[in-house]
Amino acid sequence: MAQDTLLVRLRNGSGESVTGRIVRPNGTVACYLGPYLRECQLGEAATYTVRVSLYSGSGEGGYTFSVESRRAPSECATLPESIFSFASTGEAGTLPLGLAARCFTIDQPTDTVLHVADPGGPGDVRGSVRDAQDQSVCPVGDGGECTLTGAGPYRLFLEELYGDESAYTLRMPRLSNAFGCPALPLSAFGDPGTAVGTGTAPPNRGISCQAVTSTAPGAVVVRFNHFADQYLNWTLYGDDGRPVCAEYESQRSCALPAAGNYTLLAQNWEWQPMAYQVAVTSIDRPDGCAAATGLGWDQPTLLVHQTSPVQTNCQPFQGEAGDRVMVYRAPDVYNQLAAWIVDQHGTVLCTGPTEGDGCVLPSTGGFRVLSHLSYWETDTTDLTYRMQVRSLTDPTGCPTVTPGTYNSPPAGTPGGVRCRALDLPTAGTYRVKAVGTDHYRRYASVYDSTGQRLCLDVRCEVPAAGRYLLVIDGSGADTVVDGDVQYTLAVLPWLPAGCQPVSDTGWTDPPVQGGFTADAEYDCLQLATPTGSRIVELLPGDATGAGSPEVVIVDAAGDHLCDTSWGLRQYHCELTGQGPYFAILNTRDGVAPGPYSLAFARTDGPPACPVLPAGTTGATVTTGADRFAVCFSVPADQRAARESFTWKRTSGTGDARMSVSDAAGGRYCGPTGYFVERTVSCTLPAGPVTVLLETDSVNATYQLTHRDASLPAS
Repeated sequence: MAQDTLLVRLRNGSGESVTGRIVRPNGTVACYLGPYLRECQLGEAATYTVRVSLYSGSGEGGYTFSVESRRAPSECATLPESIFSFASTGEAGTLPLGLAARCFTIDQPTDTVLHVADPGGPGDVRGSVRDAQDQSVCPVGDGGECTLTGAGPYRLFLEELYGDESAYTLRMPRLSNAFGCPALPLSAFGDPGTAVGTGTAPPNRGISCQAVTSTAPGAVVVRFNHFADQYLNWTLYGDDGRPVCAEYESQRSCALPAAGNYTLLAQNWEWQPMAYQVAVTSIDRPDGCAAATGLGWDQPTLLVHQTSPVQTNCQPFQGEAGDRVMVYRAPDVYNQLAAWIVDQHGTVLCTGPTEGDGCVLPSTGGFRVLSHLSYWETDTTDLTYRMQVRSLTDPTGCPTVTPGTYNSPPAGTPGGVRCRALDLPTAGTYRVKAVGTDHYRRYASVYDSTGQRLCLDVRCEVPAAGRYLLVIDGSGADTVVDGDVQYTLAVLPWLPAGCQPVSDTGWTDPPVQGGFTADAEYDCLQLATPTGSRIVELLPGDATGAGSPEVVIVDAAGDHLCDTSWGLRQYHCELTGQGPYFAILNTRDGVAPGPYSLAFARTDGPPACPVLPAGTTGATVTTGADRFAVCFSVPADQRAARESFTWKRTSGTGDARMSVSDAAGGRYCGPTGYFVERTVSCTLPAGPVTVLLETDSVNATYQLTHRDASLPAS
């Protein structure tokens, strides 16, 4: 036939290798032959010659030769209608050794959509579907959709890549006007009952299907049980065979454009069969929804039950345009919990990243929170999770709190509602801290009237006087704080006021004896030390709990200078910025309120500490509850470049630690650990140094000496 295309294969057998070619009547070569399938394009109708010869030119060699015409195949079996059913097991056969290709006729209308599966078998079987003009329609081999375009009839040419003998099974169920899938009725919210589809998808991209019928357009959610969902990808097709939605972009909602028949196709990417359960739930209708909930913060926490692995739950609520709604949720046992908001038509809201917490409602009317748990063990019958639907912009039911004062219990009384309404009299910076009855901090988010979060840390800046919303554990949706969770809230101006004066010679003056009477209480002290000086905190070595509070030093503007985590206790704190300076005290996380005793010492200058005499006698000091630090100076002309300092308890109980500071007030040696008796050697800078010995707050006496470290101890 003129302008024909031949599918040709020349395959070596026993003996020497052979080579071949097809020759035109004029003696020119139309194409060369080999073991791989060759497409040989012919010109005019004529007699063509096949010439086979030995590759080496001598010896003997066997071969097989096969040729098939694509325009006028020698034999082309018509595939039966049954093969286009999803219930069909397929058409099985075997490609013989050396065969060029086998032809099948696909008797289906133009625009038919087929799912052409991998033919399988031990070999590498593949092929192509072609129209009546011999134009390629789609490949066959890896599995996938095939739309019959161009004019029919359509032919499938099947071949084994290497010409080996191989079994195959043709499976090509029809996606357009699909048939052979078990019916899956749409389910309501809640337990779907009998409206659950089951099936098993074969391994290695095998497929399984469900037939879905909708009597009206609308949105649905497709849910597979979690284990199957890890390995199955699903796509929902319309009756025309075109995809309507697929798993990754439609996990929360799939819009059915019209009433009619749909096919839900699940494809298995695992290397073993995958059994599954699936439900398709209408989400634009309220069938099966729970009773509506309000958005007030004093509403009871919702307890939601899930009794099926493919269940979707629905919680209606009414909202106003511009409301920012937060959905807090938490499973009662470990699980993955999904929740999202849809409007009354089933349209998913707030699908992408948003500016701020929660979801802004686009209109006034009815909305629904859809939710479900993912993990489901085979012996499970009922799982529960808690949920709170709350408004960040129109909060009701929150106790009101106004700023309190330092050195007093927090103004906000303990309460179980997770929110507070903060009535703040001025713009500015506030200190905000919530502490639970277990004495641990509860992280609190503060929101303005538009629901925008202003702060999450203790420091909170507000732009204007007015009412603000505080929510504990509010920035993450995966927390539910029930009404039985009590906490105390401190709300204070950032800059302290009414602070007790404290000296910076705590080694000679009485320490500050104070105490916290409630969780979240802040005390403050005003330092007497001038700008540019350096100080350290003095604390009993046996202080525990509230007796070892967090201490933060701030300047007159409230800017942080240092705290107990490093500077005050381990190095020094330099007072920069503008004075006066304040020490702000608070209990550490997890510590109950109680008393404390502490002091401060200036380390960089006057008043100078008494001189510590050199030699074996040194100085003897007495310590106790009202004096747990002693200070000495060593003039530059009374010491070596490297000195050894020794302390030894001579009576009483407890132990002590030592540190040495240079003339600028920087700790140069130590602080050491706490010991009853210890000698430490320290290389010192030029100039005088200050020696601090901190002890437990118990009665004791210590002997303190120093000597040239280069000389042996006497």
